[in-house]
Amino acid sequence: MIETKLQLKHWLMLSILLIALIMASIDPLEFAPYLLHQVGTVLMLGLLFLCFYKVGLSFYSFALYIGFLLIHILGAHYLYSYVPYSDWTQTLFGFKLDQTMGWSRNMYDRLVHLAYGLLLYPLFLRLFQVWLPSLKPFTLYVLVIQFVMATSLFYEWIEWLIAIGLSPEEAENYNGQQGDMWDAHKDMLLATLGAMITGAMCLIKSKSIEES
Repeated sequence: MIETKLQLKHWLMLSILLIALIMASIDPLEFAPYLLHQVGTVLMLGLLFLCFYKVGLSFYSFALYIGFLLIHILGAHYLYSYVPYSDWTQTLFGFKLDQTMGWSRNMYDRLVHLAYGLLLYPLFLRLFQVWLPSLKPFTLYVLVIQFVMATSLFYEWIEWLIAIGLSPEEAENYNGQQGDMWDAHKDMLLATLGAMITGAMCLIKSKSIEES
């Protein structure tokens, strides 16, 4: 159901986001890069409200968007490259995730890029449904995936432009490349795959609704 007015469930999600933002702002790993990342959080939150009031969103889309921001805020606190998820799995389950998976780098930034496609696809789909209401579901599916690819590329450009104005150490801490020359390419691929997965689920759901 498409909604254009904030209800209690929306305020609860926003309250969780605010609490996470406050907690993440307590002694972040490095304050200047943290602030740069949180500028993106503020801009994305503004985009969410704009879309909500202008075209309306389902609570499902709204909640997934907030979920993405929560993942991003956690990464901002630890500068992405230093999120200690392996320590957490060691404490909770008795194994280090990186060691078990054979990863030689911190993979949290990869998760965030995958989540960009997985979690934001429904909101992007809603926008295209409003802008181009006569298009068939599969055409919308392709367009949204292309949009995710284009915006992922644009983000990598912005990240690069910011990084070249920083010292080498600050740039590394900000963009989390971790010595991988193909980092941007892999990030964009994961965002695309995430959009394809959620998009396929949306296609199946729309087809089942049509047949029922």
